[in-house]
Amino acid sequence: MKKFDCVVVGGGMIGAASALSLANIGLKVALVEACKPAEYDESQAFDLRVSAISIASQHLLEQLGAWDFLVNKRICPYARLGVWETEVSYTEFDASTIKQPLLGHIVENRLIQLALWQQINRTPNITMYCPDTVIDFSQNDKQVTVNLTDEVISANILVAADGAHSKIRDLAQIGTTGWDYDQSAMLINVETESLQQDITWQQFFESGPLAFLPLAGTSDLGGCASLVWYHKKDEIKRLSALSNSQLLSEIEKTFPQRLGKIKVLNKAAFPLTRKHANSYQKNRVLLLGDAAHTINPMAGQGVNIGFKDVKALQEVISTAIGNGDCWHTPTVLAQYEKMRRRDNLMMMSTMDALYHSFSHPSIFVKAIRNVGLMVANHAPLLKKKALAYACGL
Repeated sequence: MKKFDCVVVGGGMIGAASALSLANIGLKVALVEACKPAEYDESQAFDLRVSAISIASQHLLEQLGAWDFLVNKRICPYARLGVWETEVSYTEFDASTIKQPLLGHIVENRLIQLALWQQINRTPNITMYCPDTVIDFSQNDKQVTVNLTDEVISANILVAADGAHSKIRDLAQIGTTGWDYDQSAMLINVETESLQQDITWQQFFESGPLAFLPLAGTSDLGGCASLVWYHKKDEIKRLSALSNSQLLSEIEKTFPQRLGKIKVLNKAAFPLTRKHANSYQKNRVLLLGDAAHTINPMAGQGVNIGFKDVKALQEVISTAIGNGDCWHTPTVLAQYEKMRRRDNLMMMSTMDALYHSFSHPSIFVKAIRNVGLMVANHAPLLKKKALAYACGL
């Protein structure tokens, strides 16, 4: 039976980053993943799943050696964020407010995963088990024993980064609290008349926000972008059934005029849920990323708080090693949840507050919302603090 310091289950963005971050502090890591990501080709269409990578997340990817891969691929920097409900309440956040050149980058999730995998393949103390899955596992006061499809391995700790429907979380009998929102989100890749833009924006409606995310590169029409349309589940189901030309007509009737002329390329939809694990730890089992928490994607913070989990776990373990402590005792590992739970809960609650506030039909509440946006637009200290927090600074 092969012995490792750590087994990471899930080779997506958070799992791959976890494996690399732990290997970089000298641990012997096994990474278990069911599917290898498709290779990149510049002629490929944009993936529908993209993330707004914050400055803090970029710093982590740089530390892990993955950023250089992305710089030479398709990433779209943005320096401004516009939000409004009515035009009079338009509020814009600018990177210069926090003395930064950018607020972040819009990047396809698969490219982030590929960048991390490239580094994993160059890291000798990471063993990849792919394609493979965990059948079950057991743990005692000394180790975790993991049964894979055709092999049994053991480790000091087991890291679950296997997503919102985490099998490891279920096997560890860690419960969750949460609910389904009465909304779904539709992702729509489009060509735009405008060339690549440096702004991402959201306009809020009672039915849900409409969002614009710029994408890198050019198209026959001009530039490229990802649109996100939040609405009631039945309405998103109706929109998903439309042809691209029919959907274009709906977009032109609903999205703000600043969107300009577009062409629909591709679309997909998914329901919105909130889920929070009752604990991030069960003895030697730890939950990271969506396995620990799923958040309303309205502000694009899901992957960013997942990367914060990665950084926190690396810090806890490296500090224990530096102090000469046994890094894999449940007492030491408990420091990870102490570092992350409160911050994650605050971000989740903030997103819920925004969701419920902007979906409230009351004219009085709507007036308060718009006054609040106007006040924020003329409160530089407030804008600075909000931007710094969102960027992870």
